[in-house]
Amino acid sequence: MITPSAETRNTTRKVLGNRPTQEIRHTAEGQARQNLRSALATDTPEVVQSPKDELDTLRREHAKLRQAIYEAAQVQRRLCGPREFVWGEFEISGEIFPVRHLSGDFFKVMKLDSALGLTLGDIAGKGLSAGIWQAHLMDLILRSARTYLHPDDAVAEVNRALCQDQSEPPLTALFYARLYPERGELVYCNAGLPPPLLLRRNKSLERLEKGGPMLGALKEATYNSGSVCLNPGDMLLAYSDGLTECQNSQEEEFEMGRLSAAAKAVSGASANQVLFSTLGAVLDFADACPPGDDLTLLVVRRREALLTEDTSANNKDYSRPRRQPPLVVATEASRERRGNYCK
Repeated sequence: MITPSAETRNTTRKVLGNRPTQEIRHTAEGQARQNLRSALATDTPEVVQSPKDELDTLRREHAKLRQAIYEAAQVQRRLCGPREFVWGEFEISGEIFPVRHLSGDFFKVMKLDSALGLTLGDIAGKGLSAGIWQAHLMDLILRSARTYLHPDDAVAEVNRALCQDQSEPPLTALFYARLYPERGELVYCNAGLPPPLLLRRNKSLERLEKGGPMLGALKEATYNSGSVCLNPGDMLLAYSDGLTECQNSQEEEFEMGRLSAAAKAVSGASANQVLFSTLGAVLDFADACPPGDDLTLLVVRRREALLTEDTSANNKDYSRPRRQPPLVVATEASRERRGNYCK
């Protein structure tokens, strides 16, 4: 215990005089509080914030984060698409409804010399992680599509590249096809997506099931290609599982039957009308229940009459084709796997 010296006691008596003890204590406490306020005001003004200031700071940071995610989502939408495209007799329309700002779903239409490359994918998960992987995966698909002539070879190459990645990529379901407009042939490979529907002019349905497992699971996975002819009036619908698994308040799923019925109801309409009519049927079915997964739909329709004007000149999504790497020629054995092409 520290005992004040006689000099200190005498000084205190001179300053305080004969004041009562309680008054002395109040005076000392008031002086201490004043000294603390002065120190905080002059030395560390940024250390202590009022609750209102802290809330304002959090709101500003949250607004910046939302703006950054919004800008990333706009970049993501530009990487996908085009949302509408017409080439000769073929109309193509696609749309993505993300659960969050960033989507794990994607689709892309690519010009590959005399063919169109069509791809629709669904990366496991959603939000930021899936959105970050999307750009990398789309780049792999584009490079493989320009290198390999057959869809099964291209998909197998993308799978090998993903499995060699040391950062543990997520599983990805992918539908990739090459459409040859001059002869109406679609050669495809379906790696784990729900089988796309081919709705014929007479309203009969076919499912495009040939392919293989999801990407990113087995490095040496094998894939097969299928081939179909799109005749005038035929229509292809490729979609992610978020569409058929969308639920209503009774926890019923939209399922394949409702999708088929919705497509048949507008089978004679344009690809864009079919797209939004079908998506509208899904959202009407869900009613007030928000979707639990990203919804993506890609519609390819062959018109029954060729328009006289050159519609391809109006599409601004494709610039001058870049130099193509040499195509990898498949062996005779690999050609035999691909079934019967259009004659």
